[in-house]
Formats: sequence, structure tokens, C-alpha cells
Amino acid sequence: MRLDQMREGQYGRIVRIGGESRLRQRILEMGLTKGSEIYIEKYAPLKDPLELTIRGCHVSLRVKEAAEIDVERLTGKK
Repeated sequence: MRLDQMREGQYGRIVRIGGESRLRQRILEMGLTKGSEIYIEKYAPLKDPLELTIRGCHVSLRVKEAAEIDVERLTGKK
């Protein structure tokens, strides 16, 4: 599934980062790398951007950017 399809309160693991090279590099510089676990904190009131937690840091991403990231949903995490 894509990151932009996840809901608030869900956990996931990044499996692939796509997009053009500049966008991909920006995402990697923000610490979103393959294998990293993420938690979807919340979406802004108009559903863009979304806020997630990765390695204890809060990161905001536009939904368009999140659509370039493939994740596997992790169940049973609290």
C-alpha cells in the first residue's frame, strides 16, 4: 500500500521510495529510508499534509510526496 493510503494511528514499514530523483533525495534526507518503521500521527484538517513519526521525530509530508512511498502495514503494534 502507499503511505498516503494509511490512516491516523496506523504503523507501517517503508518498503520502497519512488519518485523523481530530487523528490526521492529530499525524502531520504528527511530520514525516511527503506526498512524504517513509521507511525501516522494525523492528517491536517484538509487532509494535506500528513504528520508521521519516524525514529522519534515528527515529520510532515505532502500527500503527493507520501504517494511515492510504498509501505507494509504493521498490525498489533501499540
